[in-house]
Amino acid sequence: MSKNLIVRFAGEGGQGVVTASEGLAQAAAQVGYHVQTFSTYPSQIKGGPTLGQTRLSTSPILSAGDGLDVLVALDEYAYEYNKDELFDDGLIVYNSKEFTLDLPNAIGFDVDELARSTGNALSANMVMIGAVAGLANMPAKYFTEFITKRFDRGRDNDQAIIEANIKALSLGMKAVKDSIQALPEMDPPVSTNADRVLIKGFEAACLGALAADLDVFIGYPISPATTMLTFMQANLIGDNKHVGQASSEIESITSILGAGFAGKRSMTSTAGPGLCLMSEGIGLAWMAEVPLVVANVQRGGPSTGLPTKTEQSDLLMALNPGHGDMRTPVIAPGTVEECFYAGAHAISWAETYQGPVILLSEASLAERQQDIPRPDASNIDIAKRVVVDNKNGDTPQPRYLGEELTPFPIPGNIGAYTANGSEHDEQGDTTHLGKWHVQMTKRRFNKLKLLENDIYESENEDAEILIVPWGGSKGPAREAYDQLVADGEKVGWAYSMFVHPMPPNMIKLLLSKKLIVVPELNYMGQFASYLRTMKINAEPITQYTGLPFRKSILANNIKELISKELAGTL
Repeated sequence: MSKNLIVRFAGEGGQGVVTASEGLAQAAAQVGYHVQTFSTYPSQIKGGPTLGQTRLSTSPILSAGDGLDVLVALDEYAYEYNKDELFDDGLIVYNSKEFTLDLPNAIGFDVDELARSTGNALSANMVMIGAVAGLANMPAKYFTEFITKRFDRGRDNDQAIIEANIKALSLGMKAVKDSIQALPEMDPPVSTNADRVLIKGFEAACLGALAADLDVFIGYPISPATTMLTFMQANLIGDNKHVGQASSEIESITSILGAGFAGKRSMTSTAGPGLCLMSEGIGLAWMAEVPLVVANVQRGGPSTGLPTKTEQSDLLMALNPGHGDMRTPVIAPGTVEECFYAGAHAISWAETYQGPVILLSEASLAERQQDIPRPDASNIDIAKRVVVDNKNGDTPQPRYLGEELTPFPIPGNIGAYTANGSEHDEQGDTTHLGKWHVQMTKRRFNKLKLLENDIYESENEDAEILIVPWGGSKGPAREAYDQLVADGEKVGWAYSMFVHPMPPNMIKLLLSKKLIVVPELNYMGQFASYLRTMKINAEPITQYTGLPFRKSILANNIKELISKELAGTL
C-alpha cells in the first residue's frame, strides 16, 4: 500500500494535460485525499511542451515532490524530456499512436482513438486519468462521482457528456488492466469531518481581498497574473463595486490610485514587467499617502524573460519599486492557504498606514491547486481607514500634520487638501524647503510601525543555524528541514509571510544566530541580501531554473552550506 502518488501528464499545449492533472486532483480531493498540482508550459497560445502534475497523499502535502510514480507521455518529446524524473520503480503510460517504447515499465495505447470511440473526442483527458486509476487500483466510483458533479450543469446534453466521460474512464482502466506492471495500491483516504476546499493560490488571494471588503479592481492582462483579473471580473460584484480592464499597467495603477484617493479599497494585479511600469504611480501613492494594493505574481526575468515560469526575483524591486527614499510594505505568502490571509492583510495594511502595499506571489504558487482548510473570514481583522468625518463634527486639520498618521479626508467631506506627489508641507502645498522634506520623510517611514506584528513560525530556536525561506519556497524548504532534523542535523526554523515590516521579535531571533540559511528562487540571493541590511548573517541557496525547489536537492545543498560554516570555510 502507498500513502503517496505523483503523476505527471506531459504533451503539447492544447492536448489537455493540465486539465487531466487538475481533474485527477479534483476527483481525489472529492473522496478525501490531500492533493497539490503543479503545471508549466511555454508562452505561446497553443503548442509547445506542457506538463500538468498531481501529487495526492493521505497526509498533508508541502511540495510537488521529488520525482514521478507515473509519467503519462502523449508524444515522444514529452517522454524524452520527462523520463529522467521517474522513480526507479516508476511507470510510463504513452500514446502509441505517436511513438513506441520497448521498455518493461511502459504501457502504450492509442489515447485519441479510445476517446473518439466514446463519441466525445474531448474525453482523452479522462482516458488518461482512467489509466492512472487502473494502475493505482483506485476504485472507479472515486471518479464517476466526480464526473457526474463536474458535468451536471443543467444543459440538454449533460447526460451524454457524463456518459462519454465515464466510458472514457473505463476504457483507460481497461487499457492497463492486463498489464504486468502495477503501482502499489493507494491507501484509502482518511475519513475526516474537516471542512476543506480545493482552490488555487490566485483564487485564494482574490477571496482574501474580497473578504477584506475590496471595492475596486483594475488590471491589465499579463502572464501569470491575468487570472486574478478574470477572477475578479466574475466575483467582485454588487453595489459600489467595480472591476475594469485597463489599456496598460500605467492606466491600472493610476486608476486604482484615483479610487484610493476617493476612499475606496483598491487593488490591481501584474507581473515583473508591469510592476516596472507602475513604479511612478506607486511612488505617487507613497508620497501622497493613498492606500492601494499591487499583487505582483513573479515570473522569470528580466525583460520578457520566462513569462510562464516561476521565480522569486522581484523582491528588491517590490521593496523599493520607485526612486528615492521609500520602502514599500511587502507580504509574500508561502502556501495556498496563506494566500487567502495575505490578500486580506494586504488590503488592511494599505488602509491602516494609508499607502501602497505589494502582495508578492509567484507563478507556481498562484497556479497551484491544493486542498486547504476552508478559510475563516471571521479571523480577519478588517482595518478601517481613519478618516475625517463630517458626521462626527471633526475639526479640519492639515492633511499631513506632524510625523505620524493623521485622518484621511475623503473628497466631498471636510478637510480639502492637495494629494501631492511633489514634496509638500502639512496642507499638501508644494515646497522645496529642507525642513519639510525631513519631516515628511520621517512621517512616511514612521507610519510603517503601524504594520508591525509578531506573526511568525519558529522551531528549535536554540539551534545556532536556522532555515528561513520566504514565499512559495516555504513548502520544499519545510520538507528539507524535516529531513535534516530526522538526519540529526542541529538546525532550526523560522518563517513569516510578512517580509516588510518583518516581525520585530523574528528579527531579534535571527540576529542572535550564527547562520541563517535562505532558500530562494533567484540568482542574487535577494532575501538574504535584504536580511543582511539588518546585520543578520544570512547566506542564500539559490536556484533559477524557472522551476520550484526539490526537497532532496535542497536538503543536500543545506548540508553542504552547514558543513562549510562549521569548517570555517563559508
